[in-house]
Amino acid sequence: MSMTELRNSKTDLFNIASMLTNEELEVRDTVAEFVDRRVRPNIAKWFDEATLPMELIPEMAELGLFGMHIDGYGCGGRSAVEYGIAMQEMEAGDSGLRTVISVQGSLAMTAIAKNGSEEQKQTWLPKMAAGEVIGCFGLTEPTAGSDPSSMTTHAKLVDGEWVLNGSKRWIGLATVAQVAIIWAKVSVADAKAAGVHPDGDTRPDDELVVRGFIVPTETVGFRAEAIEQKMSMRASLQCDIVMDNAHLPVDAILPHNPGLRGPFSCLNEARYGIAWGALGAARDSIEVALEYASTRMQFGKPLTAYQLTQKKLADMTIALNKGQLMALQLGRANNAGTMDLHQISMAKLDNVRVAIEIARECRTILGGNGITGDYSPLRHANNLESVRTYEGTDEVHTLIVGQKLTGQAAFS
Repeated sequence: MSMTELRNSKTDLFNIASMLTNEELEVRDTVAEFVDRRVRPNIAKWFDEATLPMELIPEMAELGLFGMHIDGYGCGGRSAVEYGIAMQEMEAGDSGLRTVISVQGSLAMTAIAKNGSEEQKQTWLPKMAAGEVIGCFGLTEPTAGSDPSSMTTHAKLVDGEWVLNGSKRWIGLATVAQVAIIWAKVSVADAKAAGVHPDGDTRPDDELVVRGFIVPTETVGFRAEAIEQKMSMRASLQCDIVMDNAHLPVDAILPHNPGLRGPFSCLNEARYGIAWGALGAARDSIEVALEYASTRMQFGKPLTAYQLTQKKLADMTIALNKGQLMALQLGRANNAGTMDLHQISMAKLDNVRVAIEIARECRTILGGNGITGDYSPLRHANNLESVRTYEGTDEVHTLIVGQKLTGQAAFS
């Protein structure tokens, strides 16, 4: 029985597939076939060797996965639900490989699409959609994670050029990217001089505002280095970036949406994709555990014949289906333009922590064999520890939901 058949007949207890359109099912099956053919046979080796398989980049682009939710500029213009389904199928293969699509599309490309000029969009988005240019997104810093307002990276306008200084950490794809979106603090005076300060904004000239910059990674003074000895996300790249007097032309700045709403709009796209993606890892873990338990004989019968194993499988599959229903409802609201920020936080928070619990429980069904690369649940669990932290920790998303409930901001 193929993974696709198993998925449809076993884990979809609530018949969620019947709630999907033909177009959505086509996206599901196309990405699932790619994962079955290109990812599953190789992912244990890539994870063990801490290798990002760059040969998959053009294949992902050919499938239309880069910026698939962006309209125009060579992008797919797919619906939010179609994008979410693609992320679920991709993360069923590996969270790190799903992150490649998220960094490229939800972060770097979305930053340009939402905050860039028409010229910037025309210059970069078609090449990024085609996989000819890889992007990265530099917001997080060594001491500025959950509180990006405390970033110290800054840009100054000197003799008609921007000069960037600072550092970023945990930046996906930075060592293989050709372009980086870097967020830095800029004075209002310099923004005015560059012609990008909003009309009617009366903030004082010496106030610092977060702005985005398009930085070719070949820029002198820009340096990226891969973070090594990771125990999670080993089949992807996370990097440190240092900018030491990196000079950029005046038009390198993203002209729209100054302040944190610029990067946050991108983070929300990534968080939305995670709410779907994490469930792919959870579903794959259940499928693997179910298949293993059906053939693993103990005391004269398969593990699936034991009540405790059935309880584990039943509880996990019910939790999976609930998460999938929440993701689908979130996607429908996204398509309709009615999605609220606290709903993204609810789905990212709960679906990721549920996915981790499922992956860990599935490992117990596999016994000692579950710690090897032959089976996916422990790899998924390790990866999901990173997913749980990035694009907003549990604490941050809990406080977003708490603020919605109480009307009180309790972040500090």
